[in-house]
Amino acid sequence: MIDALEQAEAAVAACFDTPVWAARERDLVAALDAAHRIEQRLAAVKLALVRELDGRGTATAQGASSTAVWLRDRLRLGVGAGRRLVELAATLDAAPTGVRDALASGLVDVAQVRVIADTVQTVHGTAGTEAADKAVGVLVDWATQFDAALLRRLGTRILDHVAPEIADAAAEAALRAHESRTARDRHITISEQTDGRLRLTGILDTEAAAALRAAIDPLTTPTGPDDTRSAGQRRHDALADVCRLALRTGELPERGADPAQVVVTTGYDALARQLGSGTLDTGLQLTPEAVRRLACDAAILPAVLGGAGQPLDVGRQRRLISGPLRRALVLRDRGCAFPGCDRPPRWCDGHHLRHWADGGDTSLDNAVLLCGHHHRHLHHGDWAVHLGGDGHPEFVPPAWLDPEQLPRRNHYHRRR
Repeated sequence: MIDALEQAEAAVAACFDTPVWAARERDLVAALDAAHRIEQRLAAVKLALVRELDGRGTATAQGASSTAVWLRDRLRLGVGAGRRLVELAATLDAAPTGVRDALASGLVDVAQVRVIADTVQTVHGTAGTEAADKAVGVLVDWATQFDAALLRRLGTRILDHVAPEIADAAAEAALRAHESRTARDRHITISEQTDGRLRLTGILDTEAAAALRAAIDPLTTPTGPDDTRSAGQRRHDALADVCRLALRTGELPERGADPAQVVVTTGYDALARQLGSGTLDTGLQLTPEAVRRLACDAAILPAVLGGAGQPLDVGRQRRLISGPLRRALVLRDRGCAFPGCDRPPRWCDGHHLRHWADGGDTSLDNAVLLCGHHHRHLHHGDWAVHLGGDGHPEFVPPAWLDPEQLPRRNHYHRRR
């Protein structure tokens, strides 16, 4: 075997050294197909080797705690990747011959093999050996047309093709088993990083996943041509907006004797000079720009301290844009007022045109509705905002975007 693999390695190396720019397009496509088949066949060989070495106990004999750990050092894999390799090798070893042959022939890839093996195992336990054998042929045929994700969805109705007499009852049982499994596996892990950021990982059950998507999907679309955020950044901001909306409702359970809230502590003089950082109640620091932006939000309660550290203002309502004033602001702006943005009022903060720390009052003439993204954009960017002659907000773009700096308005909400 080693001689054959060394010959294959030499052949692959020769292919890599061959310039592809001179090849005809159809030859390139044929070469890509061949490379993919070879990759799957090599995967079959690799899994067979892993399975045999695991069965022999080679890893423990060489001092490793497990085959996965041994693979990490030997192949420079992560432990998780090594564990999945061992599990897939065992799955392939226990799978019907047709599944192993499909991978060895390059007809299916490793991800598809996992789906086929799982589905066949389910069919075997539900409908017996004969139906499982039929399922292998059907699934391998489907695998030549569909990727692993679609193959798994199609596999949920495989009994319609191989055992129609029990398909409905089996589908209901499978659905209940899936519901039980997702309920058991649901979790969210929040890991605090050393710089104060949080890493979120976890698995949502089907119902929670649907609720999350319904909540954040409308907020993940780009807000306009100037929205340069990546898809991941838009999802982050959407989740933050949902949290702010939940805080704004006032319906979250109390923590101790206090309602759910975010407290930012800063010095008044430093804040007014736009020089002072802020401290969250978790002890983490915020930039002066972030403090001034958060001070606009009625869902955030600033704790402003005098020179000696005495509290001067802890969530003073006359400074916050709330109650009748917010309702009047919603009637005027109807949503985020930034040009081209379609965010509705419930996703928006009240922003002071002239900041309260600079002497700005809390009034309709000194306020504008902004969604979370455009609130940050206005505080950190070069845009300016003021009220036009008719009392509606106008945004002045920076000179690098529009040398004439013609004021722009949001016409989206006016059309509704």
